Amino acid sequence: MRTGKVYIVGAGPGDPDLLTIKAAKCLEKADVILYDRLVNPVLLQYAKEGAELVYCGKKPGDHCVSQEDIHDLLVFYARKGNTVVRLKGGDPFIFGRGGEEAEVLVQHRIPFEIVPGITAGIAAPAYAGIPVTHRELSRSFAVVTGHCLSGKPESIRWEHLAKGVDTLAIYMGVKNLPYICRQLLDAGKSADTPVALIEQGTSVYQRTVTGTLGTIVETAAEQQVSNPAMIVIGEVVKQASDLSWFLEKTEEKVCV
Repeated sequence: MRTGKVYIVGAGPGDPDLLTIKAAKCLEKADVILYDRLVNPVLLQYAKEGAELVYCGKKPGDHCVSQEDIHDLLVFYARKGNTVVRLKGGDPFIFGRGGEEAEVLVQHRIPFEIVPGITAGIAAPAYAGIPVTHRELSRSFAVVTGHCLSGKPESIRWEHLAKGVDTLAIYMGVKNLPYICRQLLDAGKSADTPVALIEQGTSVYQRTVTGTLGTIVETAAEQQVSNPAMIVIGEVVKQASDLSWFLEKTEEKVCV
């Protein structure tokens, strides 16, 4: 039997209309779809009749299917001659472990394609009225992980981010928000730097909570902000008051 092919596909953020045309075409022809927790379930309607749907849900600290098991499943289904879609929230190569999965496919000589998706670090701020770049306010931005295998992202050079980048888009960082803020403050970032927490960005449940580097930890606790949420740090956050266009779950934003 011939070996099948794997498509590592970015599903985009919460809004299902942000799925790319190529991603939709991949879903329509897939024999097997392995999908993650943050994928909007509406997207599974693109699957053809009879396609096998495999849930690979992952919550912070609680993985329904381990990454190693996902690797094994990709190889197993592809070797049976299937067209396989590995469907991931956002973009597969931006904190999506798509690179690790592609490496496994290379090792097993299984053909694959990468289908980029819209990442939350750009989409969530856009839906909150925050441009990550702006000619007057932000000439650079960085995407940063707020969580590592060991827990806190201790290996990150916070001093470089604090002094060398205008806007920070931090993924998976709510749990470590006190640590992140302390590292940036210790590295010289002003306590008055604007911060936005965008909960469930681009979905109908989106909520934006804003403050400053010096106040956001307390505000986040008061407002019970939870994952998934993007942390955006920089002067561009101020634009949200004028550019906000998306009707959020809580229309009245919290500002400190």
